[in-house]
Amino acid sequence: MLFKVHKKRSGKLGISPAISSVIMTGAMIAILSVTLVFANNMLWSKVAEGDFNSSKQFMQSVGLQIDDVAWTAGRTETIIYASQYGDVVLESDVLTYNVSVITSEGTYEFLNSTGALMFNLPTYRYSISDGYWARIFPDQDESLTLKGTSAPVARVFEIEEVPMNDGDYIRVVSAPSLRVLFSSINSSTNTYYVRIYLPVITAGNSPRLSQAITLTGEYVQAYSLNNVMSISVNVDFPKGISAGFDSEFFNFPEDFEAFNFSTLYSEYDNVVLELYISEVSVGFGLS
Repeated sequence: MLFKVHKKRSGKLGISPAISSVIMTGAMIAILSVTLVFANNMLWSKVAEGDFNSSKQFMQSVGLQIDDVAWTAGRTETIIYASQYGDVVLESDVLTYNVSVITSEGTYEFLNSTGALMFNLPTYRYSISDGYWARIFPDQDESLTLKGTSAPVARVFEIEEVPMNDGDYIRVVSAPSLRVLFSSINSSTNTYYVRIYLPVITAGNSPRLSQAITLTGEYVQAYSLNNVMSISVNVDFPKGISAGFDSEFFNFPEDFEAFNFSTLYSEYDNVVLELYISEVSVGFGLS
């Protein structure tokens, strides 16, 4: 007599699809979480990159507006910007310009310290590379002074240098510079003119109620010297290496420049220097 033995199957095969579904769901959730984090980081990285790119044009406009207000006392211009992560700050007294003039009567020196405006964006939000530096404006820049009637009175550049005392930033800098003009008047006076312009940037009110900076021309001082034989100009960096705002940070083509006018006296009776120093105060977030 034959007997059939039936083995009772365990429930493992019935449970395994449910376990597989849980595992697959968990894996999909993990993948989606990683993807969402990556997409979110990429999105805000693009926002920060957009902030930095738009700041280049903004800081160039700031440099041009400095020229607009500097030579008229009381004139005011407000420039608005929008940034998610960046902010504009004033670093006071980071540049000192010295204009030394030798005339037939003696030697004269004009020493002026100025701040510089900087758009700072934290490097954890956007970074190119440590030690990065690039000129934005003007395109041609070969000497300490900027020459010609269309020359600006500020240099604009971008730089990333970390670490620094005030934090780790990639920056767009608008730094005041000397503009020099040469002209001659062939008349009875037979005079050759040298005109030098320098805006000095100082701190104004800073309530920071909005993302805007207000430039105000406070005053203009004019100096005139006759029988000029030579002029030399140089720039120093008072805060220096310890603060990070040194010659390598600003990267000017030269730190010194000289003009010798002795050869002109065979052609002109007089060489006149006209030096214009303006104070421009900067307010942040004025309503």
